[in-house]
Amino acid sequence: MADEQKPKASKKSKTPEPKDDALTSAAKAIGSAAGKIAAIAGVAEPAPAPKKSMKPAKLVKKNNPHLPRKLKKAQKKAAAAQARR
Repeated sequence: MADEQKPKASKKSKTPEPKDDALTSAAKAIGSAAGKIAAIAGVAEPAPAPKKSMKPAKLVKKNNPHLPRKLKKAQKKAAAAQARR
């Protein structure tokens, strides 16, 4: 049990966040105040329109009759016979 190794602490020291300077803190305060006023006044951003999908258009099916070969030949024979009369 004494042989168990403890996980080593990482040597990387966490860098403390830099303190905000006066201009940054003032800008944040103004932005949050403007947002609150806009929300109260009802001047909110309109919801963005839904994106149109960029799918390729589907091919339109042709309206051609697909008949078996024997039926086509029979129709041609019948059409030729009527044309002779």
